[in-house]
Amino acid sequence: MKRHYKTTLAMFLTSLSLGASTAAMAADEAYPDKAVEFIVPWSPGGGSDTLMRLVANYAETYLGQPMPVINMPGVSGTTGLKELTKRDADGYTVGQVHEGLMVAHHTGLTPNNWDDFTPIAAVTQSPQYLTVKGDAPYSTYQEFVDYAKEHPGEVRFGVTLGGVPHVHAAMMEDAEGLQFRYVGFEGTGDRIRALVGGHIDAAIGDISSSGEFVKNGDLRFLAVGSEERQEEMPDVPTFAELGHPELKLNIIRGIIAPKGIAEDRVAVLADAFKAMSEDEDFIKGVNSAGASVVYQGPEEFSDYLQQTDATFKRLAGKLAR
Repeated sequence: MKRHYKTTLAMFLTSLSLGASTAAMAADEAYPDKAVEFIVPWSPGGGSDTLMRLVANYAETYLGQPMPVINMPGVSGTTGLKELTKRDADGYTVGQVHEGLMVAHHTGLTPNNWDDFTPIAAVTQSPQYLTVKGDAPYSTYQEFVDYAKEHPGEVRFGVTLGGVPHVHAAMMEDAEGLQFRYVGFEGTGDRIRALVGGHIDAAIGDISSSGEFVKNGDLRFLAVGSEERQEEMPDVPTFAELGHPELKLNIIRGIIAPKGIAEDRVAVLADAFKAMSEDEDFIKGVNSAGASVVYQGPEEFSDYLQQTDATFKRLAGKLAR
C-alpha cells in the first residue's frame, strides 16, 4: 500500500511539474499578448521622435502588438531612461537610446549608463558629416586639417556643448592633433544656420539638417563618419578612406529594455526588429527622414555600445573646455 501511494504521489508531482512547464512554455509562446510601451526620451518632432515613431508603426506588424510611443524628454534624454530603469523587466516596456546617454553619463548628468539596461537591437543610423561653408578656404578634409594645424584654436567649431556633436569634434581633434574653438548651440538646426551665416567655421551636420544647403552650394561636406559612402552624397569620402577608421561619426538609435528581461523575450523583440529592418517601406520611410536603416542584434549592439562608451570615457576631459 505504501509503495502504491508513493508511486501515485510521484506520478502526481511529475504531472504537476510537466503541467507547469507546459503552461510556462505556452506563456512564453504568447509573448507579447498586449501592447509594448516605447519610451522615447526626447520631445515630439525631433529626429529621435520622428524615426522612433516609424519604428513603432512598422514594428507592430512583426511584433503582433501595438507599440505606443511615450515621449519623456528632459535632461539631455536621461529623464525617460531613468524612468525605464524603474519599469518591470517583463518585456512590456522598452526605450530608445543613442550615444547621448554615454556622453551624459561621462559628463556627470546621469549615473545611468548603457550597461544599466539590456540592449535589444540597433535600428537606424544617421551618419554625421564634417560640414563647412561652401566658400571656405579648404575644399577637402586634408586641406581643413592643414588649415586647423596652421591656425590652432582659431577654427570656430559649432557643437552642442557636452553632447554627441561635441564628442565627434573632439574625436577629430584627438585623431589629428588639432585644437578647435568650440561655440555652443542648443540644437543641430541652430548651429547649421550659424554656419550658413558665417558665424562659425565648421560643424557636425547630417543630411536632414544640411543636405539642401550642400546642394545649393552654401555648405560643403568634407567627410562622413559612416563605414561606407552614402547614396545621397556619393562624392563625400568616409573618414576610414581618409585614414581614420576609428572616426565612426554616427548617431545610432537603438532599443533597450530594463535589466533582467528574459532571454527568450529579448529574442522575440530582436527578431521583430530584424524583420522590420528588411521591410522596403520602412527603409524608404527612414531614408526620407534623412537616416538609414542599420540592424544590429543584441550581442552586436552591446559590443558597439561598449566600444563607444570606452571612447567617450577617454575623451570626457576634452568636453570640459
